[in-house]
Amino acid sequence: MQNEPLELGEISFHNWTAHTDKMAEVGFLTIARRLPSLVGQALRMAWQASPRDALATVALNLLGGVFTAFGLLATTGVLTALFSEGPTPDRVVAALPSLALVGGAAVLRTATQAGAGWAESRLTPQITRLTEERLYGLTSQVELVAYDDPDFHDSLERASSRGVAEADAVVTSAVDVVTAAVGIVAAAGVLGVLHPVLLPLLLLTVLPDTWASVRSARMRYSTMYSLIPARRRKWIIASLLAQRESAAEVRSFTMRGFLLRMYDAVARAEQDVMLVLARRQTSARVVGEAIGGLGTALVYVALGILLAIAAIPLAVAGTAVLAIRSGQTSLGNLMYATNRLYEQGLYFTDYLEFCAEVERRLTDPRPAAAPDGFECITAEAVTFTYPGADSPALRGVSIEIKQGEVIAFVGENGSGKTTLAKILSGLYEPDTGAVRWDDTDLSHVSPDDLRLRTSVIAQDHTRWPLTARYNITMGTGKGEPALHAAAAVAGADEVIAELPQGYRTLLDRRFKDGHELSGGQWQRIAVARGFHRDAPLLICDEPTAALDARAEHALFERIRSHADGRTVLLITHRLASVRYADRIYVLNHGEITEQGDHDTLMTLNGLYADLYTLQAEAYR
Repeated sequence: MQNEPLELGEISFHNWTAHTDKMAEVGFLTIARRLPSLVGQALRMAWQASPRDALATVALNLLGGVFTAFGLLATTGVLTALFSEGPTPDRVVAALPSLALVGGAAVLRTATQAGAGWAESRLTPQITRLTEERLYGLTSQVELVAYDDPDFHDSLERASSRGVAEADAVVTSAVDVVTAAVGIVAAAGVLGVLHPVLLPLLLLTVLPDTWASVRSARMRYSTMYSLIPARRRKWIIASLLAQRESAAEVRSFTMRGFLLRMYDAVARAEQDVMLVLARRQTSARVVGEAIGGLGTALVYVALGILLAIAAIPLAVAGTAVLAIRSGQTSLGNLMYATNRLYEQGLYFTDYLEFCAEVERRLTDPRPAAAPDGFECITAEAVTFTYPGADSPALRGVSIEIKQGEVIAFVGENGSGKTTLAKILSGLYEPDTGAVRWDDTDLSHVSPDDLRLRTSVIAQDHTRWPLTARYNITMGTGKGEPALHAAAAVAGADEVIAELPQGYRTLLDRRFKDGHELSGGQWQRIAVARGFHRDAPLLICDEPTAALDARAEHALFERIRSHADGRTVLLITHRLASVRYADRIYVLNHGEITEQGDHDTLMTLNGLYADLYTLQAEAYR
């Protein structure tokens, strides 16, 4: 029904609005107290990215402030000469030296500002690269179990979605704060030199505009925060309307009209909020400018009084007006930059805290070298619980795998088969118990060294947007014979023979000249990837899930023939494929309930026999 109310609350955006309440509650004094720390963090990161560009950015901005102050002071000389007695040509000639100094200061200020802008534009991409490399270097190194921790995942989302994006903006805002502060100091210094009474006049003229600027900026920030969920929803709906993954079902289920209704509802809500913001900001600016106009009038009255009582000469009053205008602009910029720096700093702090947390999670260096092979792998009383889970995934599991055996793990969904395989391959570490390759306890071995000696063919394999060659070799350089041998054993050579550019074909249709594979073809590529590793332990986790019956039979025959002295651990629901395994472990709710070969387990008439009989009946 076209008039049916839309439900838009099913999507969570808590990561994007994590700091809305913080920004709504804090005042400017709170922001000012945090300002030195934020500026320090930003400048330290800039120094790490490029000491030369960071130094140039800060130094040139400071130098620009010096030239601004010098130009204002030189203006006094110009006005003094022009307001003196005598013929006009003589006064103009007398003003030329000071005028030349003003022009020179302006040129130097422009040059230094251009240089500072150039250095800052060089600094920004280096900061982005530095922060991204640090984040992704840590996320790819942390132990896999971290991704099963909801708190870790939430922190990762905040750090990657906003924290990294705000890193270069934090530096830019910090530089803006420093630049504006230098401008204020320059203007205040000039007024102090001209006459001490002029300093209060600076505050009198800039505070109303500053109030309006800060209020307008905070209105915008609060509005942007409140709109984050709506904009995120709009982005998701737009993706559903425009991305390839959803294109088929959008058409199959005639979703176009429904999704456009949702998009229009969110877009109109956003539009209404932005119109209210425009009205409120205009009101604030009008009030600020009105009060600012009154303040300016009072400044001119004060200057008139000072001139009337001969407290300052006319030339000094003219310079004071220019200095006050300059200070007014700088103070307004400072307030705006400070608000931006604080808001961006909240998300940048998320990034810093996440990186620190990941570094605490990293595995300590382990001195023992992983053995090149093994005679026997044993797991003794292994238990494992996923983060946040109420019950263990594995409960005191003990198994034995001898070199050259074909071992099978079977059981219903959630029984712990894949979890146990990940512990054996070094992807997870047990909470209690031990896994040994012969006499080597794997808790003393570098996980990366162990993973080089295991090969995993996973059901949920990654479809890498790389060439067919790299999808098999994973960047290792074993040469063409190893590549072709692995592809042939997996049957992937038949898939690659049909690709337009063979092994050089990019397997992602989103890119030019890219090619897409079917699920079964991808499965063969993943199997070839596992065979190419040529490790002493081969773990096959549902390797035939996407294959037809003929391809499945052929693959299991290839696995059996390819084993040839290697140890194979097979996890599958297709029990007909494990009949010839040397030993079958049956898992149920994280425990080993049965073990033995196929005939032994059928004789037991337990869970294995029940599952096998059910599958056999389905094919009769």
